[in-house]
Parts: sequence; structure tokens; C-alpha cells
Amino acid sequence: MRPIDPATPKEAVIDGSYAWYRLAVAVLLGTIGSVGMWAFIVVLPSVQADFAVERAQASLPYTSTMIGFALGNVIIGRYVDRFGVALPVAVASAILGAGFILSAFSTSIWQFTILQLTVGFGCSATFGPLIADISHWFERRRGIAVAAVASGNYLAGVIWPGIINAALSDWGWRTTFALIGIFCVATIIPLTLLLRRRALHFDSQQGEEGVPAVSRLKQIDLSPRTLQLLLIVAGLGCCVAMSMPQVHIVAYCVDLGYGVARGAEMLSLMLAGGIVSRLLSGFIADYIGGVRTLLLGSVLQCLSLFLYIPFDGLVSLYVVSLIFGLSQGGIVPCYAIIVREYLPAREAGQRVGIVVMATIAGMALGGWLSGWIYDLTGSYQAAFINGIAWNLLNIAAMILILLKTDGRTRLAAA
Repeated sequence: MRPIDPATPKEAVIDGSYAWYRLAVAVLLGTIGSVGMWAFIVVLPSVQADFAVERAQASLPYTSTMIGFALGNVIIGRYVDRFGVALPVAVASAILGAGFILSAFSTSIWQFTILQLTVGFGCSATFGPLIADISHWFERRRGIAVAAVASGNYLAGVIWPGIINAALSDWGWRTTFALIGIFCVATIIPLTLLLRRRALHFDSQQGEEGVPAVSRLKQIDLSPRTLQLLLIVAGLGCCVAMSMPQVHIVAYCVDLGYGVARGAEMLSLMLAGGIVSRLLSGFIADYIGGVRTLLLGSVLQCLSLFLYIPFDGLVSLYVVSLIFGLSQGGIVPCYAIIVREYLPAREAGQRVGIVVMATIAGMALGGWLSGWIYDLTGSYQAAFINGIAWNLLNIAAMILILLKTDGRTRLAAA
């Protein structure tokens, strides 16, 4: 597609029909590429049995996936700021496919763990970089647009676990991984051709010469560096907590005697609730802002984690998993909204990538930490308590940001 003329009025670009078309493509890309986030969760018991290792060691490939995902969000995000989103996502999809295919031929848990690093790096392009890109195309509906793209990640979690579980019974995890890799390359690269048009940065408080500004940045009594650091701390805390049910729900169900299929269903139900939560949070954020919306989601996530401790019956776990999904799904997209509310648009790819890296580092740490606590204690009860403690760290960081924002607002009003 032709590049946009810098003289084009912002009203013809931002929130326009092409922006919604681009949003639909981004959601589809996120749904396909994010298989890398969920595939290992479903096959964890099979991989553990195949390589004959303990639960903590069997959890390391997920940690490796999250490390690759975190690094990819930052590295690919920087290239998106410079070259647009199409080429970086296409290259990353090739890396994603190769990681899945090569993982199918691994002969040890360590080979498999290292290869999952490339899977995480490849699938990262369909999360943070796409979120940062779509934020340039919306102003009035930025919250819902960012949330919709982020929902592709959870939509993948709804769709893929059932597909993978069915494939496991017929072909085993190795053939399933190889087929996933082929499918990702065959679909993602053609879709990236639809995103070749690059966004203009209707950027800053004052606007660039000859280009009207879209929106005024919010003011806060914190430097950009301090704000970024607080978002990193908040992202780490919320996702260590979030990882406990998401990463270990299948293994938890196996331990309770309910089987892999029931765990996969609970994961899908959890992530279906997460989609609703993300879309609703995006809608709310357009009215009350990203900070307040994130704080609301974090408090609800903390409360829902408490419910896992007394309830471990089959029906109750389905209900609690749905409640958990409805509580936490909107948290991560709010970080991107906050970045765009307070920090320059031209830095969106890198800054969103850094915050997403912190959230994924939390998922990686939490995924391993929960497995380690399980090996140490013989149950997941202490792991849930650990998650609640990290969740409280997130709440504290977001309250501080909210107070600093309100303080600057009151001063300006005076």
C-alpha cells in the first residue's frame, strides 16, 4: 500500500476505516502467532514424561519461552519504531516456525528448553509490537483498540489448547509441534503484507512541524525514567501472580486426578474470560484512563487468587478459573495505554516493549517459581500465596503512580 501523505488530515487517518481494518488483521495475527505462548502449557505433562524430569525442570522450557518473548518485545519493538511493523513481524514468524519444528526433534530437556527461547522470541512480534503499532492509528478508541489486539493473545489461548490436546492423542507432542511451526510460517508471512502501510506520528504535546498533534500527554510528578521503572516493577509483580493459574492449571488438574483435558478446558475458559476482561478494560480505559483501569484489574486479580486456595473441586475450579480470567485479562494491555498517555508516541514501540518484557519476565519467573515451590512443598497452595504477595507489589506501584498523577493535576488546576 502507498505511504500516507504527511499532509493528510489526522481525521482521515486516526480512528478511520483503515485503522479498523488494520485492527482486524492485527487481532488475527495475534491469534495465530500467540500459539507459542500456550502450546507448552498443554504439552507440559507429556514433555515431563518424555524426558523423565521433575516438575521444576519440566517448567524451565516455559521460562525459556517467556525470556525469548520478553527480549523479542523490546528488540522487535525498536525495529518497528524504525521500519514499521510488517518486515519485523514477517522475520519473527520465520523464527517462530523454525523454533517449533526444531523443538520436535530435540533429544533432551535442555535442547528443548533452548529451542523454546526462539519460539518465545518469534511469537513476541504478534503481541507488544502489534499493540504499539495499533496505538498510532487510534485516539478516541485507543483503549479498546489496544485491548482488542492484546485479546488476540488470549483468543489464541482459547482456541489452541483444545486443538493441541486433540492432536496429542493422535500424533504426540513432537508431530504436533512440527505442524504448528509449518502453519505459522504459511499464514503469518502473507498477513504481514497487509500491514505495509506505516503510521505517521501525530505525536507529542506540541506536534511536529506541519503535522497536527493528536492528543496532549498527561502530566505526572515523575520523570519518564522513574515512571518507566515503576511500570516495570508493577508488570513484574502482576505477572508473577498471574502465571500461577495460567502456567500450572493443566498440571494442577492432573495432580488432582482430573486429567489434561479438564485442565485444558479450564485454561480455555480462563482465557475466554480474559478476552471479555480485556475488551471491557479497554472500553473503561477510554473513560477513566489506563492507571485506574489497571489498578481495578489488579485488585480483582488478587481477590480471585484467594479463591483457588479453599476450592479444588472440579466444578469449583471451572468457576474460579472463569472468575480469574474475568479479573486479570485487562491488566497487561493497560500498560501500553499508560505508555501512550504519558510518554512520546515516537518511542512507543521500545517503551511498550520494555514494559511487556517486565510482564513476561514475571510470567517466566512465576512459572518456574510455582514449580519450585510445588517440588518443595508437594502442593500448589503455597504457590498461590506467593502469587498474592507479588500481586500486592503491583497494587502498591500503581497506587503511587495514581497519586503522583493526581497531585500534578491538582497543582495544574490551582
